[in-house]
Amino acid sequence: MLLVDGIRLPLNAQAEQAIEQAKRRCGLAHRADCSGEIHKVSVDARRGRVMLVYAVALALPQVAEEAAVAQRVQGVRLAAPQAFAIAPGAGALPGPVVVCGLGPAGLFAALELAEAGHAPLVLERGPDMAARRAAVEAFEAGGPLDADANIQFGEGGAGTFSDGKLTSRINDPLCGRVLERLLAAGAPQEIAWRGRPHIGTDRLREVFVALRERLCALGGQVRFGTTLTGLKTAGGRLVGVETTDGPLPCGVLVLACGHSARDTFRQAADAGVVLEAKPFSVGVRIEHLQRDIDAGLYHEAAGHPALPPGEYQLAARAGGRGVYTFCMCPGGTVMAAASEAGGVVTNGMSLHARSGPNANAALVAGVGPEDFGPDPFAGIAFQQLLERAAFAAGGKDYTAPAETAGSFAAGEGQLRLGSVQPSYPRGVRAADLGALFPAGIAGALRGGLAAFGRKLPGFDAPHAVLTGVESRTSSPVRMPRGEGLESLDIPGLWPCGEGAGYAGGIMSAAVDGIRVARQIAERYRPGAG
Repeated sequence: MLLVDGIRLPLNAQAEQAIEQAKRRCGLAHRADCSGEIHKVSVDARRGRVMLVYAVALALPQVAEEAAVAQRVQGVRLAAPQAFAIAPGAGALPGPVVVCGLGPAGLFAALELAEAGHAPLVLERGPDMAARRAAVEAFEAGGPLDADANIQFGEGGAGTFSDGKLTSRINDPLCGRVLERLLAAGAPQEIAWRGRPHIGTDRLREVFVALRERLCALGGQVRFGTTLTGLKTAGGRLVGVETTDGPLPCGVLVLACGHSARDTFRQAADAGVVLEAKPFSVGVRIEHLQRDIDAGLYHEAAGHPALPPGEYQLAARAGGRGVYTFCMCPGGTVMAAASEAGGVVTNGMSLHARSGPNANAALVAGVGPEDFGPDPFAGIAFQQLLERAAFAAGGKDYTAPAETAGSFAAGEGQLRLGSVQPSYPRGVRAADLGALFPAGIAGALRGGLAAFGRKLPGFDAPHAVLTGVESRTSSPVRMPRGEGLESLDIPGLWPCGEGAGYAGGIMSAAVDGIRVARQIAERYRPGAG
């Protein structure tokens, strides 16, 4: 297969025109036996004129012909399908295979292990999707917080209530494996060709349930409402786990606990895992009208039916820190994402249609051990300090502190609502958001707000709404592992995904789960151990 990149066409162009242009570029317009399809399509609004940019896949009857074209034509490359395979291991399992966590990392690890014949047992502290959704909706409506059933915990992990974004900074062939599984489970077909694919929280919930059903059909088991409470070792290696349902034998544990499982981090440390403090980011959610974002990105082309709701990713240096936007949710809402009593946490979510009036994103600044100390648990304490400060500023009832952007820039602590109405479901209360953060972080956020206003017109509009705090951007700790991805400290323990410090989003977490599963399956033959 030939990949022809950079086919730029106006917004009213049809896919067939992109295919024909790709053929002409390759000198294949006359070849009736040359088939083509759209591989990727994205939007380029950087040069004053908004264009669609296509990558087209062409196929010729003979691979040798394709190779000759790729060698002859600049900007054309030969792409061979990446086959996924696991070479069965020969070693004897030291005990049953257990996976902790049913987010993307744990789910995809469990699926690969099940297909390799290992029939893993998956422990998930939260409930299944239906019960989890009910718990989230009850909390949004003003009910009490359930510490085990919320935006962070339950089937699907923290990414379930998000935009379902599949973009990632990793460039790993296993991304294709993830897409294949998602598509087979009912994800929208467009994720295969969109330049910035997303599923949306409504469709993602269905996909995760379908993947869990596939896991169980392959012989895997899932125990909901079961929390890991400790690791048991003997002779220097893992031999079992303690849970809220009692002890279980375990020779292989995939620890995919997620970035908010603070109690699990402590349990790992108590068992002998040497944790490392890891940099992460903190800040606020910022909301604009989606139509204003579209106008800032697309200019006079805003509203064209060929254009998706506008999304952005911005970065700058301010106050000596990296400041950036994260988890942008077009047409979405700001979510109540607390998982501990007495803390306010925000996150963002979009449905597949992205049809809501507001756009939101995290506006965050990087922090590290220089801000909170080298102790591996100091980052967690720093997050908790911010979350409790936000809880107090919001009135101690999970109302969130909020401030309009013009007020934040001036340090006034006012909420002068205009065209943007805050979407946080528990309601907001005016507060001085800058006072919630150390001065250096607040200053960096203000500097980033101004810098992004220069890059994207309207981003720093005075009526934009800021809601605090965004504190769970990534795990504050990392669990060191060796070349084979096994823990350096406890043989039999395989740290995995966001919670272990090796991923940052649905795609990268799922890929890390597959990598870990492959290492286990290629070391051990199936068996009870």
